[in-house]
Amino acid sequence: MSNSEQQAREQILNLVADYYNRFLKKDNDSFTKGDRIPYSGRVFDEKEVINLVDSSLDFWLTAGRYTDEFEKRFAELLNVRFASLVNSGSSANLIAFMALTAPELGDRQIKRGDEVITVACGFPTTVAPIMQYGAVPVFVDVTVPQYNIDVTMLEEALSSRTKAVMIAHTLGNPFDLKAVREFCDKHGLWLVEDNCDALGSEYTIDGKTAFTGTWGDIGTSSFYPPHHITMGEGGCVYTDNALLHKLVRSYRDWGRDCICPPGKDNFCGHRFDGKFGKLPVGYDHKYVYSHLGYNLKATDMQAAVGCAQLDKLIGFADARRKNWKLLHEKLECLSDVLILPEPAENSNPSWFGFIMGVKEGAKDGNGNELTRNAITKALEDNNIQTRLLFSGNVTKHPCFDEFVCKKNVEDAGDYRVIGDLSVTDYVMNNAFWIGVYPGLNDDKIEFMANVIKKACGRAV
Repeated sequence: MSNSEQQAREQILNLVADYYNRFLKKDNDSFTKGDRIPYSGRVFDEKEVINLVDSSLDFWLTAGRYTDEFEKRFAELLNVRFASLVNSGSSANLIAFMALTAPELGDRQIKRGDEVITVACGFPTTVAPIMQYGAVPVFVDVTVPQYNIDVTMLEEALSSRTKAVMIAHTLGNPFDLKAVREFCDKHGLWLVEDNCDALGSEYTIDGKTAFTGTWGDIGTSSFYPPHHITMGEGGCVYTDNALLHKLVRSYRDWGRDCICPPGKDNFCGHRFDGKFGKLPVGYDHKYVYSHLGYNLKATDMQAAVGCAQLDKLIGFADARRKNWKLLHEKLECLSDVLILPEPAENSNPSWFGFIMGVKEGAKDGNGNELTRNAITKALEDNNIQTRLLFSGNVTKHPCFDEFVCKKNVEDAGDYRVIGDLSVTDYVMNNAFWIGVYPGLNDDKIEFMANVIKKACGRAV
């Protein structure tokens, strides 16, 4: 880059910083009753905007230097060997699962009809790749107040066709990684951690503390605006396994066999001298496909935003913990009518939200039945955004109308259910959550708690 170009760029970026401070900067410390309190949202400063404009001046519209920087720094932060940026957390789950269907994995390859243990209480794109491929999800129940997989049901869910466990850490609260990891090791199963709602959460096993998403064979993250860091749309797949990393990159990049970076040819030096499948000798390696893949790369402009957000991740996680703790303290007085969340044993969650369940038979201050809808209506009427626990029970949704539940492993069908999913149904009917993201302050937390108390008929 010439001196004149560098000077022009610096001038532009200085103006961008000024624009942010004049027009985009928000005062998160102020709060007036009636202000909208979202459950989550983007938190940024001039650095994200500067990076975004800087990358746009390169006009390198696909993956580039910021992508390389993000993947390197993200892997270093999580202490994993490999990270691959994709265009969403849902794409990350798709790629993570599809990597396990590759024939290079031999006996451990997931084939159509093989089973994957998971939960019905969660976000559907944890399950969607399994069913879209033709494998069979085996749904087990969850526990409350952790809202994660009931590990006592794992052995019952196991069959001769089980190949993997693929589950999410719910709202930042880690599932029982020790039990799940031991179960997978005992039976030779893959473990995929959907870490999209838990980036920054920590878990300790036998004295070793590590980030969630790194205990399994593959971890996934989402960078959608409500998540722990954001680049607008975006996600990541990460692993310590070199073969899985190679497969992830192949499925992400059209299924190609070539490893040339975007815009570079003959990176390996053997572009025209290989023999692949039934292709003629010397067929252009850039157009050899070892898998039926996708194009799920992110753009460099997204990665540029992500690079600035990475510097804030630890602070964001601390703020989420602080807000969660304050909410818990203020709502403990409602423990007779609400089931408040509890962190998993041996964990330090980076909370995505504060989830509550209305106890069955609970009454409000007037002796009337207390319902979830009454509380969420009161919150929304006061401009406080609420959410349910995603699908609640995904098998009850219209998308499952075309699918058949198998009673036994040998039966024809699309999925299996262990037990009656009664706790999952409780969550579907009674649970809701509100935000703890870093854009909240003590006044907003206080106001949210007071609205919930009033909805439960308690004085504030």
